[in-house]
Amino acid sequence: MVKKDTRKFKIEKVIPWILIITGVVGLLMSAVLIYDETQISHNPNYKPSCNLNPVVSCGSVIVSKQAQAFHFSNPYIGLVGFAVIVTTGVTILAGAKLKRWYWLGLEGGAIFGVAFCHWLFYQSVYRIHDLCPFCAITWIAVITLFWYTTYYNFWIGNLTLPDKLKPAGKFVTRHHIDILVLWFLIIAALILNHFWYYYGKFL
Repeated sequence: MVKKDTRKFKIEKVIPWILIITGVVGLLMSAVLIYDETQISHNPNYKPSCNLNPVVSCGSVIVSKQAQAFHFSNPYIGLVGFAVIVTTGVTILAGAKLKRWYWLGLEGGAIFGVAFCHWLFYQSVYRIHDLCPFCAITWIAVITLFWYTTYYNFWIGNLTLPDKLKPAGKFVTRHHIDILVLWFLIIAALILNHFWYYYGKFL
């Protein structure tokens, strides 16, 4: 368990809000993507509102095979998963104390989600060569969800670090926001680097 301190950031206070906010954002993005996919299936000429330029284009991502990684539309996973996240956050906010097994299950789901999002990022940028902004917002939500769910699980002792890694754990505790921002900056840099042929001409 990470030793608690008196700093302003209180993970036990903010974790329900993190779950609710990331869950709601994920639900909204999933719903929008399902709507656009439905419209495209009925009208191949339909242009999603996020088709902004040759790089930022949801349409080509939505109709790709990667958009159905498990032989059904990926956003349906989001509808179920994010609904659970929102419900969990509201339950905690109402005062419920969840069992360790539940938190570990949530951790497992978060690990799957963050791994899947990075796979989708790779497929979108380096295989499909288009960027879906609604997908990108979902990636941000999932990464944030994973980061602070993991933080919380270590904080309350559901997960523990070997003694040799405890100094690293203290470093992460002090710089959790910095690390998360760096994570997002790396993803943004990879995207900008790959699509520099388009965006470079505007700089």
